[in-house]
Amino acid sequence: MAVIAQLRQDALRIFQAGIVAADPYEAVKQHLRFTEGKLNIRLDNGNLRSGCWPRIHLLAFGKAACKMAQAVEEIIPAEWLSDGIVVTNRGNTTPLKQAQVLEAGHPLPDAEGFAAAKRLAQQVANARPGELVLILVSGGGSALIPYPVEPITLAEKIAVTELLLSCGATINQINGVRKHLSQLKGGGLAKLAATDLHALILSDVLGDDLASIASGPTVPDDTTYQEAIETLVNFSIWDKVPRTVREHLEQGRIGNKPETPKSGDSLFNRTGHTLIGGNALSVAAMADCARQLGYETQLYSQQLSGEARIVAEQLVAAAKHIVKPIALLAGGETTVTLNGTGSGGRNQEMALAFALAANQQGLTGNWAFLSGGTDGRDGPTDAAGGLVDNNSLARMQAAGLDPVALLNNNDSYHALKASQDLLMTGATGTNVADLQILLLSP
Repeated sequence: MAVIAQLRQDALRIFQAGIVAADPYEAVKQHLRFTEGKLNIRLDNGNLRSGCWPRIHLLAFGKAACKMAQAVEEIIPAEWLSDGIVVTNRGNTTPLKQAQVLEAGHPLPDAEGFAAAKRLAQQVANARPGELVLILVSGGGSALIPYPVEPITLAEKIAVTELLLSCGATINQINGVRKHLSQLKGGGLAKLAATDLHALILSDVLGDDLASIASGPTVPDDTTYQEAIETLVNFSIWDKVPRTVREHLEQGRIGNKPETPKSGDSLFNRTGHTLIGGNALSVAAMADCARQLGYETQLYSQQLSGEARIVAEQLVAAAKHIVKPIALLAGGETTVTLNGTGSGGRNQEMALAFALAANQQGLTGNWAFLSGGTDGRDGPTDAAGGLVDNNSLARMQAAGLDPVALLNNNDSYHALKASQDLLMTGATGTNVADLQILLLSP
């Protein structure tokens, strides 16, 4: 038992190292400098974008919005900043000196987010030539600032989002649909600006695709109406989405609606961006921490994706061939196809599925497996994920539960709660997708 307890403690420390590495406040501090009236913005290639903009409009949205905005307010003097707008999810709010903080719904959009999106769009449109619109983008922004195209209503947009989140579609596929139902996503926000615009972006998607982070409101979009339709058809929800949504997408497909802004559009001549952090940085920090704790480390995947329970089974199969103590690390974002009525999220489902697969495949020795969301919230629950070990199933069964039945009902939350294996971190103020840690002591 002492070995398992140590493995669990180490897994938590390694996970926390990944969270710290995704600190949005420090990331902004490393990429902005303000001296003698000039703002210097560090670009991805190490060069600087500099300007003496007389007015800087601060706008932020996403789960890391408050921490990012706090750093900006400390860097840029108040007399250069306009009254900023910061939109984040409930639980991640932090008072700011100048910018107004607005709360909105996540993962499902709500009326507060719709109102915030309208205000944010107006602020961008009101910026005068010669000024700078500085936008801080982080994960979760897609749901937090819903602004559906007319005549689609917010309720209809929410209905589509619910269907997409429960059908097994990837985040890229979900965002491809969202972009073609929105006035802001897919480069729509940049289209509103009549002046210089620059986005500092904290990535929560695999491969750091800027067009996918918060559905790419400030960058060109390479998806089409046709692809949005194909996603809905391929996941068998085309006939379930509202009629107005189907009609809008069909009109776009035949060219009666304008496509989202594409690469080469002149509007992006005045638009820039900087990627300030992402999942890969957190995985690297976890590896450093694991080595400091004495583990030999191995990267299992830096783009982990697929159905959560299947990915868990594949990870167990790989672990069976390891014959030495090791920390197996991964980062990414899996999906869950909802067939049941239980509670949980992709990380909790993966943790429960791993425990079951380890038992079924005969994974021997002592082990601990952690799967957690870096934002501190996994699905519509108060848990960040799960931390299981080779005694987890016994604890569930001792509580009178059938873990197989719970997994089949998508009820990982109650299974992990009974075995005291829920990963509880609270809101972290950041979001760079998910992290996985498997510690083996064969």
